Amino acid sequence: MAVQDVTPHTAGAEDGQGQPSAAPAPGSRQAHNGRRLRALEPLLWIGPALALILAVVIWPVVEMARTSLMDISSTGLTRGFAGGANYAELFAEPDLPGVVLRTLVWVVGVVTVTILVSLALAQLLNSRFPGRRLVRWALIVPWAASVLMTALTWRWMLNNFYGVVNRVLMDVGILDKPVNWLAHPVQAFAWMMAVAVFVSLPFTAFVILSGLGTIPAEVYEAARLDGAGPARTYLSVTLPLLRPSLLVAAIINVINVFNSFPVIWAMTRGGPGFATDTTTTYMYKLAFDNQAVGESAAMAVVNFALILLVVLVYLRVVRGREEIG
Repeated sequence: MAVQDVTPHTAGAEDGQGQPSAAPAPGSRQAHNGRRLRALEPLLWIGPALALILAVVIWPVVEMARTSLMDISSTGLTRGFAGGANYAELFAEPDLPGVVLRTLVWVVGVVTVTILVSLALAQLLNSRFPGRRLVRWALIVPWAASVLMTALTWRWMLNNFYGVVNRVLMDVGILDKPVNWLAHPVQAFAWMMAVAVFVSLPFTAFVILSGLGTIPAEVYEAARLDGAGPARTYLSVTLPLLRPSLLVAAIINVINVFNSFPVIWAMTRGGPGFATDTTTTYMYKLAFDNQAVGESAAMAVVNFALILLVVLVYLRVVRGREEIG
């Protein structure tokens, strides 16, 4: 019987004569370059995303911070380095404390009401009833419509001469005469918060609805077998499993509501005076009404810091509750 050659060959590619070529030595320059090229391969995939983030996010933030430290004329001419003068002028503004406090009330109030109403709305849309698909489609309308158009529609509805809100309230006997809702700061601010909730509901409800769709039916069956009622099941099963969806919805809503401009500007333009301004509309007034570009940039930096602070505090509170639970 013929004996076969079972001698192992050296791993590696064969040369032109069919003989196996030697693999690069582990410490050679060729092996080092190969490892470097393999380490750079992920950049081919994440490079476009990184470039987009640098162009759309990082560069505007850097430019905003740089502008806040410059002395810029009303025509946009940079006259030199201003240091902290823009921030000193901003913090010396007598209206700033009220604007910041109003912004925090605006964000906390709108986001909290939006989340609570969306929880009930998502639970309703998750149940089976005739016309459920039509109701879901109808919920998309405020989301798909322009926020500016929605705010202008509500401004027309609240008009004291021909607004439908006054007409309905007078017809049912709640009002004796028309009320100029947007002329009084407290009433105007409350109506603007209601409109902000209205335009925020569709996105938030659908995020929570998608979270409800990921909860297995077996979990509810196990809760029923353990004797849990509807309220106990919702508090002990549904809400804990909805935590990731609620986290996403809350953070995105905080960022959107904090930077909300069309609702306030279309309904009151921050007036009367600065009585219904938030930091976003106040920033606009500093730049275009007061012609203080550097001070407006400083307000933008402060606004950015406030958003990060609110998000970090929220994440800290949520993480603390998860650790306790």
